[in-house]
Amino acid sequence: MKNYFLTVFAPDGSSLLDETVQASSDQEAKELGHKKLDEQGYTEHTHRLVAPEGHMVLFHR
Repeated sequence: MKNYFLTVFAPDGSSLLDETVQASSDQEAKELGHKKLDEQGYTEHTHRLVAPEGHMVLFHR
C-alpha cells in the first residue's frame, strides 16, 4: 500500500482538508479520493490527490 495525499482548498487558498489515502494503485487512490470528496461535500472545491512519487493523480480547479 502507498500513501497518497488529498488536499482541498478554500477560495482564499487555505487548506480545508488534508488527508492521507492508502491505496495499492493510482486508480484505486483516485476512486477512494472521489469517494472522500463526495462524502465530505468537497467535490466542487479545488482539490488535488498526489502520489507518493510526486505526480498528481486527481486535480480539480
